[in-house]
Amino acid sequence: MTVRIYDSKAQGLREFTPLRDGEVGMYVCGPTVQSSPHIGHLRSALAYDLMRRWFAYRGFRVTFVRNVTDIDDKVLLNAAGTEEEWFALAYRVELEFTAAYSALGILPPTYEPRATASVPQMQELITRLIDAGHAYAAPDGSGDVYFDTGSWAAYGELTRQSRDKMEAAADADPRGKRDPRDFALWKGAKADEPVSATWASPWGPGRPGWHIECSAMSTRYLGPTFDIHGGGLDLRFPHHENELAQSTAAGDGYARYWVHNGLVNVTGQKMSKSLGNSVYAADLLGAASHLAVRYLLGSAHYRSTIDYSPDALAEAESAVDRIRTFLERVERRLAGTRFAGAGAHVVPDAFANAMDDDFGVPEAIAVVHETIRRGNQALDAEELHDAADALGAVTAMLQVLGLDPRDPAWGSRESGGAAALALDALVERLIEHRREARSARDFATADRIRGELADAGIVVEDTQTGSHWSLS
Repeated sequence: MTVRIYDSKAQGLREFTPLRDGEVGMYVCGPTVQSSPHIGHLRSALAYDLMRRWFAYRGFRVTFVRNVTDIDDKVLLNAAGTEEEWFALAYRVELEFTAAYSALGILPPTYEPRATASVPQMQELITRLIDAGHAYAAPDGSGDVYFDTGSWAAYGELTRQSRDKMEAAADADPRGKRDPRDFALWKGAKADEPVSATWASPWGPGRPGWHIECSAMSTRYLGPTFDIHGGGLDLRFPHHENELAQSTAAGDGYARYWVHNGLVNVTGQKMSKSLGNSVYAADLLGAASHLAVRYLLGSAHYRSTIDYSPDALAEAESAVDRIRTFLERVERRLAGTRFAGAGAHVVPDAFANAMDDDFGVPEAIAVVHETIRRGNQALDAEELHDAADALGAVTAMLQVLGLDPRDPAWGSRESGGAAALALDALVERLIEHRREARSARDFATADRIRGELADAGIVVEDTQTGSHWSLS
């Protein structure tokens, strides 16, 4: 068994050899929680969920880290001029992402760090870069700190670009840069930004730059060298290029494999706010069963571009119905016979070969449908042994893909629609915060949370098995 991965840095397939035998460390760039999630966010998260599931099936212990960027220029911009604090906006949007991920059966990460909780680690990394001569504080006293791209000869290696041909970095005010291509590691406080968005630092009050956040969080949870770094194709430059440069310049081995998922078009056009064709998660999840949405977004190869349309969603719904119909038919026929439960839950070789070859989900799904076809033929011919084998194989494949309609979780996800999912995510997160407050003996905060829930018509019952909520 050998899993092969397309490494964006090597620009070719590479056999996967883990840093530690039997373990996989994966870091995926999560959302910048500035506004509601859209179809592109869901597609990206699902692509890495499928990779993670396949590694687990192959016997690896997977540590999966997906961050939340909750401090960023865009977060501050979207909160400016409103009554909502920037951190409240970020938290509200984070909950929307959590609910959308849960609706699609995307497994929760092993760790989900917020950028605001790792600022000390970011400052420590910046200090290392300054000491190594690869970063500098702006001489104008603004508090800005920049990475010196000219000091690192390997800059551009991820995307195979020459620094001489790169445009100016537009991620920060150029007021103290030595070179326009240098990028921000720390952004000094500005008069028009909220004081709550600043942290004390050796260079003056300010906040981290976007790129330094992921370098600090990934190595904090996975170590200075780890296996896989993933994210959307649009993050290769400058975000991932800058991550690689600053991390390796600081002496870290960093990611050994770089993986990038393709983007989403809408009826043949690139999705963008300017075109007004954005498909938001809440609308998508309300347009079809969540299982069909997962099927649609997961059925294309992760590196390909998906072209979304209502017709494509309808086709996915039909495919899910065919799967469900077969499962119901074969289980009904085998019930009470000696073949009930006889099929081994092992994926066919063709499925395994497809998934081993850079996570070839389209070919793997083709094996699912071919096995269903043969299973139906076996049922027609009353060849119950073969039908049971087909059921076992289909079950194993659907479990790997997260597409088994018999999973009880799908019933709870579908009930009540997107609004119920969002409510459940919000209330459960508040209950968790209440539990943490009680553990810390912060009873004022715990009582406040309980009171806010009660005012919204939500009753919390504390039992020996934990706290449970219901609508009054």
